[in-house]
Amino acid sequence: MASKFVVIGVALFDFLAFILAIVAEQRRSKATVEINQNNGDSYCFYSADVSTSYGIVALVFLLLSQAIIMVSSRCFCCGPPLPPGKNRTWSGICFIACWITFVIAEICLLAASVRNSHHTKYFYQDSIPSCKTLRKGVFAAAASFISFTAILSQLHYLLYSKAKNNSESSQRPAISMTSF
Repeated sequence: MASKFVVIGVALFDFLAFILAIVAEQRRSKATVEINQNNGDSYCFYSADVSTSYGIVALVFLLLSQAIIMVSSRCFCCGPPLPPGKNRTWSGICFIACWITFVIAEICLLAASVRNSHHTKYFYQDSIPSCKTLRKGVFAAAASFISFTAILSQLHYLLYSKAKNNSESSQRPAISMTSF
C-alpha cells in the first residue's frame, strides 16, 4: 500500500516548485536603457534579480520530491523483483518518463536561473547598448515540466506500490497438496 505521507509530501514539494517557477517567470529581470547624466553614455539598467532565487528554490524542491519518490520506490531497480503484470509495466513506463521530464525541468530551471542572474556586457549598436535578458517563457516551460514530473512520479509510485502489494500477497504460504 502506498504511504499517504509520501504521496502528500511529494505533492506538496511539487506544488511549491510549480508555484515558485511561475512566480520566477513573472519576476524575471527586465532591462532598460538608461543615460548617464554625467557623460551622456547609455547603459543597461536591470531590475531586481529575485527570480533567480525563486528558480533555485524551485529546483531544490523538485529535486527533493524526486529523491523521496526514488527512495520510497527503491529506484525501481533495487530490492526484490516485482511480479510481471500491467502494474509493473506501467510503473516502469512512468519511471522512465518521470526521469525524462525531471531532467528537462531541472535543466530549464538551472539555465533560466543562471541566464537571469547573468547581466551581459553592453553590446553597442549605433551607440545604443543591446541589453540581453532571459527570454520570456523559460521558467513557464520549467513549470509545465514540473507538473508533468509530478503526475508521472505519483503514478509511478502508486503503480509500484500496487505491484509490490500484489507480489507480497502472491508469496503468502498456501496449503500444500500432498500425496497420500
